Amino acid sequence: MPIKIVFAPRLPSAIMDIARALLPPGYELQILDRRDPEFLPAMRDAEYFLGFARGGMGAEFYRAAPRLRLVQLISAGYDRLDIEAARQAGVPIANNGGANSVAVAEHTMMLILAVMKKLVWQHANVVAGKWRVGDFAETRPHELAGKTLGIVGLGAIGKKVARRAVAFDLRVQYYDIARLSEDQEDALGVRFVLFPELLETSDVVSLHVPLTDRTLKMMGARELARMKPDAILINTCRGPVVDEDALHAALTTGTLAGAGLDVMVEEPPAVNHPLFALENVTLTPHTAGPTWENWPKAFRNAFDNIQRVAAGDPPRWVIPELRQAAP
Repeated sequence: MPIKIVFAPRLPSAIMDIARALLPPGYELQILDRRDPEFLPAMRDAEYFLGFARGGMGAEFYRAAPRLRLVQLISAGYDRLDIEAARQAGVPIANNGGANSVAVAEHTMMLILAVMKKLVWQHANVVAGKWRVGDFAETRPHELAGKTLGIVGLGAIGKKVARRAVAFDLRVQYYDIARLSEDQEDALGVRFVLFPELLETSDVVSLHVPLTDRTLKMMGARELARMKPDAILINTCRGPVVDEDALHAALTTGTLAGAGLDVMVEEPPAVNHPLFALENVTLTPHTAGPTWENWPKAFRNAFDNIQRVAAGDPPRWVIPELRQAAP
């Protein structure tokens, strides 16, 4: 009898073909949407759930899956999941093990460059028939070389951002609740600073933290006011880490020069969102992670972790809130 994995939500067939090609022998993959009538019945004999962190995975989900041994995410984020329900059920939740770290690191550098070079504004002018609008003293695109990048959260993604930033001749400093050793800092070319110091001395602040009670609105009016008036903020982690009202105020009063955001508090945002009207904001629709090259890495990590649990070994990449409960 094959070991059953339920995957949700249903993704395009070309992506699911990658999963099927990498599925280890002895496993069965059933692909469903959570709203399908067959979803909860399919969980009755499933040992593993594989997919994305979405709503509808509370106590009822775990009651419907008495044999469940692991919730294995394809994504890095897990803030939409009912962690307490998973704890009560004794089921660990693991994220994607940094499979998307290259994609998000590259996207971060793209947003930094786009904001510093005013890429979206320049593109809009060109297609509107406006060539070299304003004078160079007014528009002021900037170089990255010699500037300071402050990385908040030096996990798998933050480290890859640091490596790429060094190639742009950026000085890199970081703040993280888990500090690296001095040798690790030297090898990566970064230095540790306290959070207020990072905000006050960085030309670019890039956020790479999970969404928790501690990081909710960690970038509010007080924190944004600490930043240099010619600095920019980049967020590719989770929207609620930033207080959007405070960000809008900072961007419109000269407290902050610009922002690049891949994530927002509400997704999708309202069509008349105040940030949409600002020329000093560059937005992408939470697409930093899902590059084409990322899918095989994510599925390999997922199936490897499932096989570890099936063999009686503890899972890797269990989310911090459940590490004490993991077998």
